[in-house]
Amino acid sequence: MQSGTLEAGKKRREAVTFLILAVLIWPFIAVGVVAGWGFVVWMYYMFTGPPGPV
Repeated sequence: MQSGTLEAGKKRREAVTFLILAVLIWPFIAVGVVAGWGFVVWMYYMFTGPPGPV
């Protein structure tokens, strides 16, 4: 009986951990990566100029 309650507690903890990762952490990481890439491109264009014919 006790192993069943331990298993249920473990599954609940895993579900909560997954929801925290999926809903809170990964969206912030994704936005940070896209913003970081945009910053890198912006700085590159600051030094080299925009692409295209001169």
